[in-house]
This record gives sequence, structure tokens and C-alpha cells, in this order.
Amino acid sequence: MKTASACLRLLLLPMLISFLAFNANSKNAPMSDPRTTTASPDILVEMTTTEGSVTIRLFGDTPLHQENFLRLASEGFYDGLLFHRVIKDFMVQAGDPDSKNAEPGKMLGSGSPDYQIDAEILYPRHFHRRGALAAARQDDSVNPERKSSGSQFYIVTGHTYTPAQLDKLEMSLIRSQKQAIVNRLLAENRDSIMSLRRNRDKDGLAILQDSLNEQARRIADATPMGFTSEQIDAYTSVGGAPHLDGAYSVFGQVEKGYDVIDRIQQAEGDRLNRPVNDIRILSIKILGNAEK
Repeated sequence: MKTASACLRLLLLPMLISFLAFNANSKNAPMSDPRTTTASPDILVEMTTTEGSVTIRLFGDTPLHQENFLRLASEGFYDGLLFHRVIKDFMVQAGDPDSKNAEPGKMLGSGSPDYQIDAEILYPRHFHRRGALAAARQDDSVNPERKSSGSQFYIVTGHTYTPAQLDKLEMSLIRSQKQAIVNRLLAENRDSIMSLRRNRDKDGLAILQDSLNEQARRIADATPMGFTSEQIDAYTSVGGAPHLDGAYSVFGQVEKGYDVIDRIQQAEGDRLNRPVNDIRILSIKILGNAEK
């Protein structure tokens, strides 16, 4: 079995070669650290839909997402928006402002306010168990910082897993984590890489590669990606979507109304997974601070 550092080295070399061919105008800023933000109390909201009402806890330790959701809710931003993407045994998604008066068959999912929210990925404290509320976002290829959409969110329905299935998935997540570390280091060192490339400094590139390998190894060792006992218990009992763990900002959890979420996920969809019969958010009411 390859060691973690060996695996990272194998990943880094081809990524470094590919990165050197990137457009010289491409820029990526360092990823934000959600641990530097100040936690707020958990807050309960009631989301009323055409299928019934759902009570959701918004986590205080993801304050950027909590504040944004509460502000949009209080402004009535979500009122009338569709659940525009529904996939049984996976998730239900809403929050696209373009969905409010969308004609049948219209492609949805790209609408958002003119801002994004810095990632608050507090894994494994918050993970994709059934009922998790998380922020949708653009793909890593155009969004390496994993910033969240300004308004779109999804609620996990998922399914249960056997321990053997989780073991296999865990290995896949570890590989994805290593790749994400490599991508971030390459982005953060882009200027140095491009400078060495322009100067045809092969020795300098080799030294930088060794340095990035060592940094990647330390980061991977400090942030292990294996499932916790809490995750294993959740995914083998109530279920969820563990393949999303560590990659999206989970900022809430359904407290009541799982039957409503289940009805939404059962809706017949078109080829784009939009329900054939519109399912809307009617309102979102802020209930106040939640008990721990």
C-alpha cells in the first residue's frame, strides 16, 4: 500500500505539469478558514412549502451562511421559489431566483444573487446525514475556494449504507481530499510556478515540487478524512450522502418535517429533475434561538 506522502507525490507531479499550461491571467486566492469566524447561537426557522412545513436548525458555527439565509428569509427572497432539482434518495434543491416565474421546461439552477459566500466547511463536525441543509456551489474547476451560492441550498435525503460500502467510499473520499489539497497548493503557488516556468528553471521547479509535496503531506496528516463513529452510525441507520462530505458547506439540519421532505423527493421529475408539478417555498419564518 502506498503511503499518504507517496500518493500525494504521484498526484502532484502530473497536476504541476498541467498547471504550468494554465492561462497566465488565471488567479486563485487562498481558501478561507471558517475557524476564524465568530460563532452565533443556533436559530430555528420554519419553511412552509406547498407540501407542508419543515423546521430547520441553522448552525451558529457557520455564521456567514446563517446570517445570509436569515437575511434573505426576512426579505422574502425565498417566497415563491421552486424546488427546481429533486433527486430521489439524494437531495432536494431550491433557492434559484430565476425559478419564481419559470415556465415549464425552463432550465434552472444558475440563478443567484451577485455574490458568493466564503466556504464554512466544518467537517466532520457537520456532515451530509439525512436532513442536512447545505449550500449549493459551482464546481471545483471554476471555484477552487468552494465558495457557496448566495442563495441556493439543498436538503439531503440520501439512503443508508452498509459498513462495506462505507469502507469503499471512505477510500474514494481520501483520494478526493488529497487532490483538493494539491489543487489548493498549486493555486496558492501559481505566481512562483509561472515565474520558474518563464525562466526555464527546472531545478527550481523540482525544489518547489518537493516543498509542495511536503506541505501536502503535513496538511493530509493534520486533517484525516476517515469517517467518524458518529458518521458511520448515521449513514448505516438514517442514511445520507457521504460522498459529498468535506466538499460543501453544511449549515443546518432539519428538526421537524421529514415527511414533507420525503414527499418532495418523491415528486415526478422531467429530464432535468425538475418536478413536473411545481413545488414551491411559500415562506420562511424565523422562530428564534434554538436550544442546544
